[in-house]
Amino acid sequence: MMSREKNIIETNRTFLRKINETDFMEIKDILQDIDVMYAWECAFSTDEVKFWIDENIRRYENDGYGYYAVVLKNSKSIIGVCGLISECVNGEKHVGIGYIFNKNYWKMGYAFESAVSLVDYGFKKLGLKQITAQIRPENERSIKLAKKLKMCERTRFIKFYKGKEIIHILYVLNKNEKIVD
Repeated sequence: MMSREKNIIETNRTFLRKINETDFMEIKDILQDIDVMYAWECAFSTDEVKFWIDENIRRYENDGYGYYAVVLKNSKSIIGVCGLISECVNGEKHVGIGYIFNKNYWKMGYAFESAVSLVDYGFKKLGLKQITAQIRPENERSIKLAKKLKMCERTRFIKFYKGKEIIHILYVLNKNEKIVD
């Protein structure tokens, strides 16, 4: 179902807009696919999907940003989510970028296209000085994307998720660094 939310960002093939409750079924299809959610080691339950949507709506109100629906211009279908979120690593606050895409749209450049537009938005519209990404070492696709964005590895740290200690790498991109395609 197509929402009438205002577009936050427009790319060549997509637009990014705020997620809302009417996006539940399309978001659920993405977050409940174990192939997509392998970095989380589990697909989300229906309640977790609902909480995730509500959490992003809260982020828009509290932080001014969050994950956005990535919508194809030609079909108006949601093909993924990409966004900026406030995070904390070892007591230090960051604004991190994240991306989760329907596996039918992997290897087509949508994640990079969306991420580049969000980095630009974060630096130019939000006035951020730095954007980070928290990525598991075995998540080769996300590491490749972070490096394509010209992010550099800063540190490794332990993140606790569902009672488990999981190693993550913190990648960093400073405002004065240029993304090269």
